[in-house]
Amino acid sequence: MLNWGVIGCGEIANTFANGLACLDSGKLIACASKSMQRAHAWAESQKSEHNITKVYNSYEALLADDDIDAVYVANTHNFHYESVKLCLQHHKHVLCEKPITLNAKQATELYTLARQNHCFLMEAVWTRFLPAIRMLQKVLSDNTIGEVLSLRADFSINPTLEPSHRLRNKALAGGALLDLGIYPISFSFIVFGEAPENIQSSAVMDNTGVDERSFYLFEYSDGRRASLSSGYSHAAPTEAIIAGSSGYIRVPHFLGAQEFTVHAEGQEPQTYSYPFNANEDFSFEIQHMHDCIEQGLMQSPILSQDESIKVMETMDAVRAQWDLRYSDE
Repeated sequence: MLNWGVIGCGEIANTFANGLACLDSGKLIACASKSMQRAHAWAESQKSEHNITKVYNSYEALLADDDIDAVYVANTHNFHYESVKLCLQHHKHVLCEKPITLNAKQATELYTLARQNHCFLMEAVWTRFLPAIRMLQKVLSDNTIGEVLSLRADFSINPTLEPSHRLRNKALAGGALLDLGIYPISFSFIVFGEAPENIQSSAVMDNTGVDERSFYLFEYSDGRRASLSSGYSHAAPTEAIIAGSSGYIRVPHFLGAQEFTVHAEGQEPQTYSYPFNANEDFSFEIQHMHDCIEQGLMQSPILSQDESIKVMETMDAVRAQWDLRYSDE
């Protein structure tokens, strides 16, 4: 049984808390925010599922609590690096919401520190741990659609956002790429199992200085391609299409996949279904972390530290093509 604390009391912390409540292998006992009022309000909102008895108005105070084994880092992107580093310096296991840092250099430093301090550190890319995605990887490895030749995937949303909203706010490391684009990019690693050899990208920039809509073309050996995109100002279907030499696979809502359909040539379409309820969204990655720690592992065999860094390197290369840098870098 792992005792958890949460750093950053916002919407994504709610999703983590809901996922943890579905499990009997861990419990949420503490939270911290730079606003004590916000921390107390969040703890109160969780009382139906969790008995959060420890509420702190500083991250350092939470991390000084010896009862806490692991921490979920749920604050904005620009604070991930310093928050995770602080957790590791206090010898806490860490699950950090994606992206783990702003760039690969920061991620490499944190994974090195985790190994030195014998702490488990994992980036919370919930997609990778879903049962449907695990089965999809098996179907691909079995060559069910032959050789994978191309991937198309988009994750876009179309809300009305104030300029100060974290997605549009450059000071908070906003932009479509780090928040939304990481999903199709991570999915390309799931499908191809490697980083692209060549990257071409373009972006439509917001007047706040971040990418509002961005597009990524990845090239691999033997003519394989991935055409990916993300944005927070246009409506588009959230789906992925994997095309092979003898069929294709359609994955609706690929980032939270509950099913996918295989269209193999000469065969009836076959749908693989792995439903779960909304509260379980993050439960699969949390349980995986619990299992890894119980087994004495220092990193995830599903999302290795090396692959997490490679995804960050890919996004670094994309941003470099637009000359987009954040002050926290």
